[in-house]
Amino acid sequence: MTKKQQSYAVTNPATGEVERRYALASDEQIATTLDHADHAYRTWGKTSTKHERARLLSQVADIYASNTESLANIITHEMGKSHEEAVGEVGFTADIYRYYADHGVALLDDEPVARVSGGTATMRKSPIGVLLGIQPWNYPYYQVTRFAAPNLMLGNTIILKHAELCPQSAAAMEQIFSQAGFPEGAYTNVYASFEQVRTIIADPRVRGVSLTGSERAGKDIAQQAGSHLKKVVCELGGNDPFIVLSTDNMDAAVEAGAAARFENCGQICNGAKRFIIVDALYDEFLSKFKAFASKLKLAPLCSVQAAERLSGQVHAALDAGATLDMGSADNHGAFFPACVLTDIPQGAAARHEEFFGPVAQFYRVSSEEEAIALANDTPYGLGSYLFTTDAKQAARVAAQIDAGMVYINESGADSAEMPFGGVKNSGFGREMGTPGIREFVNLKLISTHQE
Repeated sequence: MTKKQQSYAVTNPATGEVERRYALASDEQIATTLDHADHAYRTWGKTSTKHERARLLSQVADIYASNTESLANIITHEMGKSHEEAVGEVGFTADIYRYYADHGVALLDDEPVARVSGGTATMRKSPIGVLLGIQPWNYPYYQVTRFAAPNLMLGNTIILKHAELCPQSAAAMEQIFSQAGFPEGAYTNVYASFEQVRTIIADPRVRGVSLTGSERAGKDIAQQAGSHLKKVVCELGGNDPFIVLSTDNMDAAVEAGAAARFENCGQICNGAKRFIIVDALYDEFLSKFKAFASKLKLAPLCSVQAAERLSGQVHAALDAGATLDMGSADNHGAFFPACVLTDIPQGAAARHEEFFGPVAQFYRVSSEEEAIALANDTPYGLGSYLFTTDAKQAARVAAQIDAGMVYINESGADSAEMPFGGVKNSGFGREMGTPGIREFVNLKLISTHQE
């Protein structure tokens, strides 16, 4: 993470207007936050029952559902998300809290261990302490929830350092936990500077850090946490392939691909970014994809700076020999058009970079083997998409893709029970589902000898 001082503010990307500013936390506020989080862990975290915690999470889900419109409006102003997608994000957030409220008690059951010798043994899932969450702007509620829901269910306490673009949603989330009945210190938002983040990570009462962000931020935070022997989960960037080897419904495949690329204006870590299409289907898929994309009315990117950065990447790709097959390489303020790049030559940096916006890369391949090799030719390994009518081929190709997730004949399949995470430079650890509650946990062995 860069060392420059942050400024927390709501800057509407659609208008460029700074609508509200928030003061950075003082060092005294950071110290108080750490004290309260540790106290909550040592009292509520260790004495509340899992049934009580499930009840509180159910309350959180209810509050999100009851305040969908106002919560959606906040993030539309903060980072430009369309109203429809903002409403969907709030709903998904409520679903995740509901999932852990409904299933968390069972997920925390003791696990028996079959001893070879005599006696009994179980694995008990216990909290480990205060956790720091460093979360991004592209899904202001959902990203936080993937981390917060399972860990509050477990009994850990949370300090949130949200993105500088999202101070209002950060404050709203803290208020929701208070309204739901969580005790002071169980969940606290701080408008921390980068130096204060270092202070929090170094504090011995903080036992884990969860980061969703860039590859660069992941390296920095993992290094800091590692130097203090803190557990880290990193969900970083992606350059996900969308492979089409065969289909019996081209229109549906194209629509799935477009949804996977243009959701959230392409500002999605596990969005389809590289379309790898078998030769016989390439021309038809590309033609229909462009026709679909040309009709989209995209919201702005999160900021003018993000749009300018994306424009620079597209121009660099063109300078390296790529073809602009649709759209424009230029932004208009925070707005950026749907864009398609083809003929990207070997050796071009664009083949290995993450384009965080509505830019799709297209590649023509002649075989399954070539598709797999191209899909894996990336430093990232988050998600991937595979379309084929051959079940055996689907299983064979999925087994060879270097990614944490493979979606076969579908996109947009994220759900509360589905583990999320990647490999290689996309990070490590998993969120959501059963694995999400097993990251920051003391799997305590309780063994009893029997005479």
